[in-house]
Amino acid sequence: MIRVAVVGAAGYIGGELLRLLIGHPEIEVVGAVSSRFPGKRVDGVHPNLRSATDLLFCSADEVGACDAVFLALPHRAAMTQIDQWIQRSEVVIDLTGDFRLDDIDVFRRYYNEEHQVPQLLDAFVPGLPELHRESLRGANLISIPGCMAAAGVLALHPLAARDLIDREQGAQFDARTGSSGSGSTAGPANLHAERSGAMRVFAPTGHRHEAEIARHLGLPAAMTATGVEAVRGVQTICHATLRPGVDKQAVRRAFREQYAEEPFVRVVAHQRGIFRYPDPKILLGSNYCDVGYALDEGTGRLTTIAALDNLVKGGAGNALQCLNIRMGRPETLGLTFPGLHPL
Repeated sequence: MIRVAVVGAAGYIGGELLRLLIGHPEIEVVGAVSSRFPGKRVDGVHPNLRSATDLLFCSADEVGACDAVFLALPHRAAMTQIDQWIQRSEVVIDLTGDFRLDDIDVFRRYYNEEHQVPQLLDAFVPGLPELHRESLRGANLISIPGCMAAAGVLALHPLAARDLIDREQGAQFDARTGSSGSGSTAGPANLHAERSGAMRVFAPTGHRHEAEIARHLGLPAAMTATGVEAVRGVQTICHATLRPGVDKQAVRRAFREQYAEEPFVRVVAHQRGIFRYPDPKILLGSNYCDVGYALDEGTGRLTTIAALDNLVKGGAGNALQCLNIRMGRPETLGLTFPGLHPL
C-alpha cells in the first residue's frame, strides 16, 4: 500500500483528495492534517464522506514518514512548510501556486512578493501528465497547475506543439470559474447574496494563471477571469490566429492525434446537440477535461474551448493521476468516475 498524508485536509481541495484517496484500492491515508480541526472527525467537515471513513483530523506533528504527501494549503503556506515535508515523504505533491512557475522574476511579477525558497523552483516537475508524463515517472517534487491554467493549456496544446499558431499574436483566454475555486475560507465576495446571479470579472488582466499558460505553451498569453454562479466547474475559451495555410483538417488532425491515447482528455466538437462543445456541468466529480474548437476559415481565427471540474482534473484528481504515474500504478486507478447528468 502507498501511505499518503493530506495537509490542508479541511479545505475543498483537501476534501476532494480524501474522497479520491479513500476509494483508491492501493492507498492508505495515514494523515489528514488540519490546523483548525485537529482531533475532529473528517466527516464532520466533509459530510459526503459519512460512512466512507472514520478518519480524524490531526496536527502536522502527528504525521510520520510516508510515501507521498499532498499540500492543499493556502497560498504562501507551502513554501514555508516544504522543508519538513521533504524530510518526511518520498514524494511531495503541491497543489498551491507556490511552485508553479520556474522563473523567479515572473513569480515576483505575478505574485508581487519574493519567493522564500527560490532554489526549489527548478526542482518541481509540472503536474500535467498530458505534457510531462515521462518526467513525472521519476519526480519527487510535483506542482499541480491551477485549474484555469490546466484547461487553457489543454485547449491549445495540440496546436502550439505543432507550431500551427501565430506566435507573435499569442492567445487570449477567457476563463469562467465556479465559487469553489476561491476555497472554503473565501471572503465576502463569495457570500451567496453577492455571488448568486453574478458574472463578476475579478481579474480583467494579469491573472496568475496566464503566466502558467505562457510557460507551458511557449507563446504570449493573456487571460481574463470571471466568477459565475456555479459552485464547481471551469470553462476556458481561447482565441488565437492560425498560421497561413493551416486549415480545418489540420486543426482536427492535431487534436485527434494529440489526445488519441490520453485517458482523461476527450475531443468534443460536434455539429449539433445541447452539449456539442465542452461544458463543465457534465464533468462534475470526474477527472476528465473536454476540449473542442471552432474555426473561421476565412480569417484563420480559431476558438478553442476546454471544460473541467476545478476540484478534480483542476486539482485533486490531477494530483492523484500524477501519483499513480509516479508510483508505477495504472494512471486511471481510482479516477474512472464519469460525472453526473442531469445535475
